[in-house]
Amino acid sequence: MRDTLGLEGIAGVLVVFVAVGIIAVRDPVIAGAVLLLIAGLALIAKGLVDTAMRSFGLK
Repeated sequence: MRDTLGLEGIAGVLVVFVAVGIIAVRDPVIAGAVLLLIAGLALIAKGLVDTAMRSFGLK
């Protein structure tokens, strides 16, 4: 995992999970919605990166 994300990526994932954990203590429904939002944004970003890589002929 370190090879793909790097140390900054791993730290970012940990920060996201800690933030959602803090929200979940207060309101689990909102925490679930935030997780869905983050997952959707990640899928959008992956799609954009895949499209850019294909346009450069790298994938």
